[in-house]
Amino acid sequence: MEHWQKVMAVQRMQDYISAHIRKPITLAELAKSAGYSPWHSARLFKELTGRPPFDYIRAIRLSKAASKLHDGGVRVVDVALDFVFDSHEGFTRAFSKQFGLSPRVYKREKPPLKLFMPMKARDYYLRLQRGEETMTKNANTVFVQVVNRPERKLILKRGKKAAHYFEYCEEVGCEIWEILTDIKAALYEPIGMWLPQSFRSQGTSEYAQGVEVPIDYKGSVPKGFEIITLPACQMMVFQGPPFDDDKFEDAIGELWKVMKTYDPSIYGFEWADEDAPRFQLMPMGYRGYIEARAVRPVNQ
Repeated sequence: MEHWQKVMAVQRMQDYISAHIRKPITLAELAKSAGYSPWHSARLFKELTGRPPFDYIRAIRLSKAASKLHDGGVRVVDVALDFVFDSHEGFTRAFSKQFGLSPRVYKREKPPLKLFMPMKARDYYLRLQRGEETMTKNANTVFVQVVNRPERKLILKRGKKAAHYFEYCEEVGCEIWEILTDIKAALYEPIGMWLPQSFRSQGTSEYAQGVEVPIDYKGSVPKGFEIITLPACQMMVFQGPPFDDDKFEDAIGELWKVMKTYDPSIYGFEWADEDAPRFQLMPMGYRGYIEARAVRPVNQ
């Protein structure tokens, strides 16, 4: 019970931060929301989230600022002031340190960024209780990138009833990936994907494998494959931590738990599953498991 009280104290601080993220926040205010002394509140917060309170607040503000810059139509200085930075210069230094490029460059080029998404202390604790997480895992931070996909074509091989990779291999074999890798005009590496209903043909599987190519692709299509057009869209890409290669199923399962409860609206997006297939990259331990799901800005 005592530990649960500490968890809820941190949860109240997280809720206070979320409600006042565009206003100045003091440690005294956080402590008041937690019901403990400032020193004890700060210690509890770092213990349960892995970050001191003001590092946590800065990371959220910078991620929200990046999302706002990505949408366009705003000045860097206005975004800086909106997220409680004292000056354009201070915001630029903090943004550059967090993301490795200046806000002006990001606004112009919009490359993928690793955004900070904190897990609620209450949710993390409940997962611990259910045995879904371990205290040795850094489950409080998820790296997320929102990337723009242009209009493009997709060369794919469909199955019949497969809902996931293993069923797909049983239906069509496991050599499809090698065939896709040989398509030299590919925009990206091959993907396994879950097709929305609007992208499926009657009597074909939800899960398939394919590779994206330019919209003006004129090359050949392997026998038994087909080519379709995918509209321009935005994808929210989730990347898990590195893992031992023989534990790839655990790595996939851990990321799925995070994606299942993830709320894209905290960064101004909503799920848009009909816009594009949800896809996974080949699990490679050195880079972590990567999966992506279509989103669109909430205001569209």
